[in-house]
Amino acid sequence: MRLRALLDTDVLGLRLLGGEDELDRTVRGVMTTDLRDPSRYLTGGELVLTGLAWRHEAEDSERFVRILASAGVAGLAAGEAELGSIPDDLVAACFRHRLPLFAVDENVAFASITEHVVRQVSTERAGDLAAVVDRHRRLMSSGPAGGGPDAVLDLLGTDLDLRAWVLSATGRQIAGSEHPLPTAVRAELAGAHLAAMRTARPSPHRTSIGSGGTTSTYSLFPIRTGGTAPATDVRATLLSDWFLAVDADAGDWPAERLDLLQGVTQLIAVERDRHDAARTVRRRLAHEVLELVQAGSPPAEIAARLRVAAPVLVPGLGAAPHWQVVVARVDWAGGEVPAGPAAQMLLEEALVDPAAIGPDPTDRIAVAHAGDEAMALVPLPPADPSDGGFTDDWRADGLLDTLRGPLSRGLADDGRLTIGVSATVHSAEGLRGALEEARHARRVAAARPGRVCVAGHEELASHVLLLPFVPDDVRRAFTARLLDPLRAYDRRHRAELIPTLEAFLECDGSWTRCATRLHLHVNTLRYRIGRIEQLTGRDLARLEDKLDFFLALRMS
Repeated sequence: MRLRALLDTDVLGLRLLGGEDELDRTVRGVMTTDLRDPSRYLTGGELVLTGLAWRHEAEDSERFVRILASAGVAGLAAGEAELGSIPDDLVAACFRHRLPLFAVDENVAFASITEHVVRQVSTERAGDLAAVVDRHRRLMSSGPAGGGPDAVLDLLGTDLDLRAWVLSATGRQIAGSEHPLPTAVRAELAGAHLAAMRTARPSPHRTSIGSGGTTSTYSLFPIRTGGTAPATDVRATLLSDWFLAVDADAGDWPAERLDLLQGVTQLIAVERDRHDAARTVRRRLAHEVLELVQAGSPPAEIAARLRVAAPVLVPGLGAAPHWQVVVARVDWAGGEVPAGPAAQMLLEEALVDPAAIGPDPTDRIAVAHAGDEAMALVPLPPADPSDGGFTDDWRADGLLDTLRGPLSRGLADDGRLTIGVSATVHSAEGLRGALEEARHARRVAAARPGRVCVAGHEELASHVLLLPFVPDDVRRAFTARLLDPLRAYDRRHRAELIPTLEAFLECDGSWTRCATRLHLHVNTLRYRIGRIEQLTGRDLARLEDKLDFFLALRMS
């Protein structure tokens, strides 16, 4: 808005005291201050409101006005409540520095002026931005030359002073790199988005996150793509969504601004559709390779198919890579939800996280799905002999850290995600074994409690490989026979026999180490172990009984 428009608004009651030739200046914001030096809070283009509490003598006016003029403010409005009238020295200082000066009647609240200016500036910026966004939409519709989501977010920052990011359901930051969000904040935002979508709350979803002693409110806008037909069940696409996170509370935004942000999400949806289309060839090639692997085709045939697919599946890696296989499954309670495509897109998002497989891994992942199961071929660079081994292998627990927070909220009470990760293989001959290994690891993960569970290949050489295949009724009977007497005793006497048993087994039956760990006298520990043996009829000096207790604790 222009300064001149302030004089046309009778309810503000402003009187111009000087600077009539400068009234075409653009007002980009408003600030109220009584600081002697407010320069650190000025960015230029503001209408500054002041009650003159900073003025103690005539010389103060020159200094104050010089600071405002140097900062590039649009104009100064001084209240009459403090001194009764505007001092002549302030009028003279504004004349010297060509700074328009207004007098604010003592009956007019600064809050009224601030509200009016903010409303006018926001409306005009929104209109200007809408035109720019429309031009950007035309650019993006003809190809990626428009700059992608980052260019759209830059418009929000420069024209509406809004910081915004595009995030995936796993909390991966897709756009908005100028002001990167901390990992913990991204995970919380992703969880809030998934929870809101599951409960069908109206958009935008608002959430508050505390960090460093302060709390920020974010508004979350779903990004709905047009590449597929609307899902009859939101769970079919929930875990693969993108969304727009804006660092602002949209609760009191006017309809025009909300419509503008919805238009921005539509622009980003176009980019998402293009992004998915670019993966189509990679998905087809991955499906062909995995079909050969599952069918038990000769290694030479698999190797030949990999060589043909390598330029697409493994761009930029140069030498033949090593591989890992990741298998994921989404299980929903009740109803027939097509989980395979969602698991596929979820793996694509999760595995491109730089924390998982490198700083720029976007084009180094190929995922296919069969039924409710998604399978990923993860190519990794070959070993560097100077490192003495393969250094780029990654573990299942890192993947779990990426997914557990946000997806646990997205799966809520009726869904589970289980993932298995294979060891690294060095050739096509090992892919069949890697796929089976990843599937076995996923079944181990499925036997664990929790909404998001991951297991790695290193666990398959352990007793835990056997536990998932023990029937549930056998597991319950086995653990009840050994542990229920101890649990009942602990409840009645507020004892700690179960924790004592766990610590004793973890210390390999060492009395001294276990007593030290539990901060007990050895005699107290011996009493507790004796009570455990008495209640269960077992002898913890025998290897077989130790093993039974160990397995019961693992299965409980």
